Amino acid sequence: MRRFGQMIRLKPGCEQDYIKYHADVWPGVLTKIKECNISNYSIYVKGNTLFSYFEYTGDNFEGDMRTMAADEETQRWWDVVKPLMEPLEDRKEGEFWADMQEIFHID
Repeated sequence: MRRFGQMIRLKPGCEQDYIKYHADVWPGVLTKIKECNISNYSIYVKGNTLFSYFEYTGDNFEGDMRTMAADEETQRWWDVVKPLMEPLEDRKEGEFWADMQEIFHID
């Protein structure tokens, strides 16, 4: 199992829309997340900063992420929520949400 922490910002004035959409995530999107071996997924907001945490339990993360990205309902969901966000300037090339380095964990 791999743990992920990620960050991104919301565009000014988009906080309430983003929160509203995530109060009622489309069922097909939730199903695809689970099918792609993601569990224990949370998104937190403070001001215009988002932090996400999830656990990946599969054995081919890149392949599962390609599967998720190819899903039509997930693409439509992203078409709704991605315009509300602006990636961090210091993210790695190819990232939308910026991956964070885990420096401490205790079970």
